[in-house]
Amino acid sequence: MTTVSLAARLAGPLFFPVTAFHPDGSLHPDAYRAHVRAGIEAGAGAVFACCGTGEFHALTPQEFQTCVALAVEEAAGRVPVVAGTGYGIALALDFARSAEAAGADGLLALPPYLVRAEQHGLLAHYTRLAAATSLDLIVYQRDNVTLTPDTAVALARTPGITGIKDGVGDLGLLQRVISAVRTEAPGEEFRYFNGLPTAELTQPAYRALGVDLYSSAVFCFAPEIAGAFHTALATGDHATADRLLDGFYRPLVELRDRGKGYAVSLVKAGVRLRGLDVGEVRAPLTEPAPAHLTELAALIERGLILVGH
Repeated sequence: MTTVSLAARLAGPLFFPVTAFHPDGSLHPDAYRAHVRAGIEAGAGAVFACCGTGEFHALTPQEFQTCVALAVEEAAGRVPVVAGTGYGIALALDFARSAEAAGADGLLALPPYLVRAEQHGLLAHYTRLAAATSLDLIVYQRDNVTLTPDTAVALARTPGITGIKDGVGDLGLLQRVISAVRTEAPGEEFRYFNGLPTAELTQPAYRALGVDLYSSAVFCFAPEIAGAFHTALATGDHATADRLLDGFYRPLVELRDRGKGYAVSLVKAGVRLRGLDVGEVRAPLTEPAPAHLTELAALIERGLILVGH
């Protein structure tokens, strides 16, 4: 029996669910399950559980495993479930093994906590992580992790490492990475993802490099809008894509940039505005200002009108 790789299974809008909490701050499994189920039913191509939007940094190891297991149960094999892992190598290994035990299909390796490392140190970190689990690994470059083309080639040649999610946004560097891997590691099944916040805004530029996968925080609270935009890009419907960029995504990014941590808390607020109480973000993140919530509600309404809902 041939096992289909994670890289081959990834397609469509990539769904990064928020993690649901009760009013007292404790995990809310039922709301989380409902959130994941709704995303899958709305057409998510994959579920990335307990990653940045899911407040990985704020979860206990037990909460992490619970959420990954719930996502796996809800997916029921229909779409792959990829779990976050991070911190230093010791904890990253623990989270990776926990995700594997919970039934995840892959891992998204968040940047190592706090430190800035040399390229050979980063390579050692990800190589060791990939060797410790049977799950395919996607490396997330952002903040303190920026990979050179040589390091990317070494990662592509490493068994178990299947792609890079880019949160740096240096398209010149990414083009060099893609070219180097294509030249120096031909035949390797290696995928690239646009991982910038509100990735839809920059996705037309990423598509020009051949990068068709991207994370969609908007899918968490407005899958109708996210799905319409994804379809417009895939079919070359530039008029619809531009209409959504101009009328929804650009204003959303401008709103997002008005508060620290809004890349997470504004998304979670959007889920609540659409009728599912997933609770508030955990400290040190803070809730959006009331005026910003009013703007978000109006933006969602405008976006839904733009896609005919």
